[in-house]
Amino acid sequence: MKEACGVFGIYAPGTSVATATFDGLFALQHRGQESAGMAVSDGHSITVLKDMGLVTRVFDERTLSGLHGDLAIGHTRYSTHGASDWRAAQPVYRPFGGGGFAMGHNGNLTNTATLAERAGMLPGMVTSDSDVMAELVAHSFRQGGTTLRDALANALPQIEGAFALVFCDEKNVYAVRDPHGFRPLCLGRLGDETNPKGWVVASESPALDVVGATLVRELAPGELVIIGEDGVKAEQLLTPANAAHLCIFEFVYFARPDTRLYGEEVHLARSRMGEHLAHQAPAQADMVMGVPDSGVPAAEGFARASGIPYGQGLVKNRYIGRTFISPDPAARTDAVRRKLNPLRESIAGQRLVVVDDSIVRGTTTKAIVSMLKEAGAKEVHLRISSPPFRWPCFYGIDTPTQTQLLAANMSLEEMTSYLNVESLAFISLENLHSAIGADQGGFCDACLTGNYPTPVPVTLMRRTTKDGTNVALQGALPGV
Repeated sequence: MKEACGVFGIYAPGTSVATATFDGLFALQHRGQESAGMAVSDGHSITVLKDMGLVTRVFDERTLSGLHGDLAIGHTRYSTHGASDWRAAQPVYRPFGGGGFAMGHNGNLTNTATLAERAGMLPGMVTSDSDVMAELVAHSFRQGGTTLRDALANALPQIEGAFALVFCDEKNVYAVRDPHGFRPLCLGRLGDETNPKGWVVASESPALDVVGATLVRELAPGELVIIGEDGVKAEQLLTPANAAHLCIFEFVYFARPDTRLYGEEVHLARSRMGEHLAHQAPAQADMVMGVPDSGVPAAEGFARASGIPYGQGLVKNRYIGRTFISPDPAARTDAVRRKLNPLRESIAGQRLVVVDDSIVRGTTTKAIVSMLKEAGAKEVHLRISSPPFRWPCFYGIDTPTQTQLLAANMSLEEMTSYLNVESLAFISLENLHSAIGADQGGFCDACLTGNYPTPVPVTLMRRTTKDGTNVALQGALPGV
């Protein structure tokens, strides 16, 4: 499973927008570690700089000092569609009228082949669905558009799937969410309300905090925001879906704990997940511990609700990225040992409740359990703060095929035996919704239920079994 990307945009005349974009991308580094880039406009031309690797590898003081302008957009990427190479790094740039535009995309499209054909792209020209989207916008302009806003109004209604987008031309920053709101996007203000000094858009609110911006609100599904010398202009560019469908895993795993979504701090929601788990699936144990980092708040909640002492059982190496999104599947088990190390004196002889956010393939979880038992844990009772992950995502998270998803191929008893734990329990979907506060907004939980909120092409809905047979996804619905 690979994570969604991070996008950032800023309009702030008289400030170092390149440095602010660097800081914003650094705050969003957890959303993508394959490549990073930014596009900066000085009002006359756009300069794009991007490369493979972490934000701190791509940019330094020397490169940032050469990027001057009043506005910028940035992107940090994981590949969910297309190759992991420099050609697919973002922002994407296209000539446009007498100038050009740059674009950063978080999400994944479900009708890429159709869009590529409409944009006049040959199969060998396609590097990613983001590349196709940029070409479609440019194609819309060439077909008779006059402004970038008009090109977006023509192109975006043709796109199916998930997208949170930032664009810039020479004068303005643009931000837009898909009609379902699958991926997060928020707006922030620099300066006070009566005298704003600039505006910022970002995937998550901590990217606003780090540049000194105040969170104003989240963009609505289908909303377009244009930021320029006249301030902020917002319009409902795309007809919103009947219900919002923010990815539920933003709350479970993807978002930083200090991010605010639907007016809720993610850390508090994760803590409530642990409280619900303690009531739903209690265990006789000596210590509750979380798997760093996203399992820790839920572990704290479990300990608080159960009365079992909370402790630390694993130390995390902060210089290693998230293991489940390692590009090389064979490296995941070794990556766990590089990333996590047990506190042997804390766990030896102890009955442990180990709280984690999810089980995908099970490779990482199995390695963690093995590590804890090798360190002397007497029992391991595994508690998961999401329901079983049984269906792949088509909206911006690069999940494995269904044959690789542990919960899609094993019963609870079989998973308990495979992982070598004394007990295993997943939070119920009802308790997960309750912990988040689902009455505040809608969620996409297709990876947990198989209920996809949009039609998914038949070619994507099929999987290859271990014996090579091509069959439909088990239990999945084609979309509503």
